Amino acid sequence: QVQLVESGGGLVQAGGSLRLSCVASGRALSTYAMGWFRQAPGKEREFVAAVSWSGDNKRYGDSVKGRFTISRDGAKNTAYLRMNGLEPEDTAVYYCAARIETKTNYDYWGQGTQVTVSS
Repeated sequence: QVQLVESGGGLVQAGGSLRLSCVASGRALSTYAMGWFRQAPGKEREFVAAVSWSGDNKRYGDSVKGRFTISRDGAKNTAYLRMNGLEPEDTAVYYCAARIETKTNYDYWGQGTQVTVSS
């Protein structure tokens, strides 16, 4: 089992930045791909970013390309999401997730951290 705990959310003004962290416990994440998703009130969950187990391959949702950066630190068993140029439309609960690299679906999810961007 893998337990994921997100942190770093909060209230920020438009144009500001935040860095979310996702700390894993229970098992090393060295063979897991990591992803970030978000869900705003009344909307479906949206893919934000993903990084391969090696850290070499990264993907981003269209709405965050050029503004958000995903990374991981194997030694700390932690994944990060750096968010720059935040917009009110980025307001959502952000979730960290992990999956075995060869699988499609994410097996483990964190509890989420709230990000609120004021205009």
